[in-house]
Amino acid sequence: MITADSTKILKFLFEEELLSEIQKVSQLQKVPKGEIMIDVGEQVKFIPILLEGAIKIVREDESGEEVLLYYVEFGNTCAMTLNCCLENSTSEIRAICEKDTSIIMVPVSFMDKWLVNYRSWRNFIFQNYQDRLNEMLKAIDSLTFLKLDERLRNYLKEKSKVADDSTLEVTHLDIATDLNSSRVVISRLLKQMENEGEVSLGRNTIKIKY
Repeated sequence: MITADSTKILKFLFEEELLSEIQKVSQLQKVPKGEIMIDVGEQVKFIPILLEGAIKIVREDESGEEVLLYYVEFGNTCAMTLNCCLENSTSEIRAICEKDTSIIMVPVSFMDKWLVNYRSWRNFIFQNYQDRLNEMLKAIDSLTFLKLDERLRNYLKEKSKVADDSTLEVTHLDIATDLNSSRVVISRLLKQMENEGEVSLGRNTIKIKY
C-alpha cells in the first residue's frame, strides 16, 4: 500500500475515487539511478506511474545492439509496458532508471477494470500511447533522416532536459550505445563540438553550452 500523500501528487490526472483505489492496491517503489526496472524477456506484473525521476526505454535487436526509444518522466507511464499488459506477453524493452526514481506500481490485474470504470484512467492510458508513439516516430525519423552529429546534439539536449542539468554524467560509450554507434565515432564528434564551443568535456562529464 502507498500513502495518500503519494497519490495526491497525481490528483491532476485522476479523480478522487480512482486515487483511493490506487492507494489501496499499489506499491511505492524507490529505484536508484542506473538500475534496470524491467529487462527484455521478463514478465510485466505492474504498470509504473512515475512520481519522481526518469526512466530510459531502450530496444535491443537480435545481436544485442541497443537503441534509445524514449524517456518516461513525471506523471507518465511506459506504453511498451502497457502493450505487454494488454497482450499478456513478456517485455520487449529494457527500462533503466536515468536518475533516482520513485514509482507507483499498479498491479496489471486492475488495468482492464479501470479502463471500464474510470474515464481519467482511459485518458491516461490513451494519452501515454499517443505520446510514446510520437516519440518513437521521432526516434525513427532521427535514425532515418538525420546525420549522426545532429542526432548527437538532439540526444544531449533531451538528456539535459530529463536531467534538468546542463552538465551530464555520461560516458562516450553510454552515448554510443544509445545512438547505436561506436565510442570512437562519438568521441570524435564530441571533440569537434568542444572545438566549436558547443560542449565542454570532462572525465565522464559533458557540459552543454548550446
